[in-house]
Amino acid sequence: MPTYDYKCDGCGHEFELFQSITELPKQKCPECGKMKLRRLFGTGAAIVFKGSGFYQTDYRSESYKKAAEKAEKSAEKKSEDGNKKSAESKSKVTSEAKSDN
Repeated sequence: MPTYDYKCDGCGHEFELFQSITELPKQKCPECGKMKLRRLFGTGAAIVFKGSGFYQTDYRSESYKKAAEKAEKSAEKKSEDGNKKSAESKSKVTSEAKSDN
């Protein structure tokens, strides 16, 4: 159900109203009670997606983004530490192999 913008020509009151597409436009202003309310053009047809998002990165909170960055950095650090250890063990194995010859 879309949100429509309305404006009263009597008092100038502007507001948004959430209503069905098939519902007739409102005519009575809720502010002044006059029958001078009109629905503004160019609104109401758009769909607004709000909430947790439709893709993993859409509409994420700042706290979520910071936590994701922290997790990514710790994963990179672990992989770097793992690469250092494997390089050390490789050099140890090659030096032992040389000493055996």
